[in-house]
Amino acid sequence: MTNRPLPVRAAIACASLLVLALSAATTARTASSAPAKPGHIFIIVLENESYARTFASNSPAPYLAHELPLKGALLRNYYGIGHNSLDNYIALVSGQAPNVATQRDCRKFTEFELAQPALDANGQAIGSGCVYPAIVPMLGDQLEAAGKSWRGYMQDLGNDKSKAVEECGHPPLGADDPTLNRTPADQYATKHNPFYYFHRFIDDHERCVQHVVNLNRLDGDLKSVATTPDYSFITPNLCDDGHDSPCVDHAPGGLVQADGFLRKWVPQIMDSPAYKADGVLIITFDEASGPPGQDSSACCGEKGLPGSSTLPGGSGPGGGRVGAVVLSPLVKPNTVSDVPYNHYSTLRWVEDQFGVSHLGYAAADGLVTFGTDVFGGK
Repeated sequence: MTNRPLPVRAAIACASLLVLALSAATTARTASSAPAKPGHIFIIVLENESYARTFASNSPAPYLAHELPLKGALLRNYYGIGHNSLDNYIALVSGQAPNVATQRDCRKFTEFELAQPALDANGQAIGSGCVYPAIVPMLGDQLEAAGKSWRGYMQDLGNDKSKAVEECGHPPLGADDPTLNRTPADQYATKHNPFYYFHRFIDDHERCVQHVVNLNRLDGDLKSVATTPDYSFITPNLCDDGHDSPCVDHAPGGLVQADGFLRKWVPQIMDSPAYKADGVLIITFDEASGPPGQDSSACCGEKGLPGSSTLPGGSGPGGGRVGAVVLSPLVKPNTVSDVPYNHYSTLRWVEDQFGVSHLGYAAADGLVTFGTDVFGGK
C-alpha cells in the first residue's frame, strides 16, 4: 500500500465524496423526472387488419409497423374480442360481450332488450340490442365518479348535420343509423363511437355534449396538462381508420391511409405536455379481418355472452390477432411482448391506472394486464 501525504489523501477523499454526491443527485433528478405511473392515457382504434399484414416486413403502414415500435412496445399477441366492429368498441369501454345486434354493427339504433332484470355474476347484460339500459355502466361513468376527466374524439362528427350533429348526435332510438351513408365531407360512423350506446350517458344531454366531440378539438386540448383529459379515446373516420379502401373521397384508404393519420396525430400527442409528463398512447385495431380471410381466434380465456345464439367472432371465439403498439415515457424503446392480451385486458389496465373497479369481462379471473413485459424496462 502506498503511503500518501495527508493533504493528498484528504483531497482524494473529498473528490470521492464529490463524485458520490453528483451521482446521487443525478439519480435523484432522474427518479423525480420519471412519472411514477400513467396519468394520461390515449387510445387510437384502427380498423379491420390482422397482425400478419399490419406488422409484416413489407407492411403498407411502415410508420406503424416499423418506426413506432422502435419508440415503444410492440404487443405481438394482442386480440380483438369479436366481429364485426361495434362489439369491440363497446368491450373497450364497458367489458360487455358481443350480442347478436352489436355483432351486426347496429344498423338500426335499437334498445337493448334485457332477458333478465339485473346484470349476471360477470357483469353482463343478458339479452340483445344496441343501446344498453342505465343498469349497464361504462368507463366514463367510473372516471367521472373518481374525479378523472375524459373525452371521446370522433373525426368528422357533426360535419354533415343532416346525419349527426356534434352535440350528442346519436341516431334516434329505433331509427336507421344515418351515418351508414358516407360523403366526402363526412365519413364519421356511429358504430365506431361506443359511448353513444349507453343510456346512462346519452340521456344526460349536457354531459354527452361535453365528453364526446369532434376530433378537431384534440389539438387545442393537447396544449396544456390542465386541458388534456386523463383518458382520451380517439376514433378516425371511415377512411383514416383504414376501414374503407378506396374511400368515398377517392383517397386510397386501408393501411396506407391509417398510417398517414398516425403520422399526423402521434407526434402531436407525443409532443404534448401531458404525454411527456405521464402519458401512455395505445394504438390497436378493432378486429382482424380482410384477406386471406376473417380471423376469429381468441386468447385469454375469453367467454361469450351467456344465452347468445352466436359465438363472439361468428365462426369462432374472438376477433382475431391484431397486435398493438404502446408508446410512453415509461416504456423502453424497442420493447417486444408476446404475452397474450385482448380488449378486455386494455380496459382492466386502464381501470387499474385510475383506481376504479373492473367492468364486465374486464373483471374475469386470471385476466392479464400490461405488466413488466411492457413497462419493466425503464
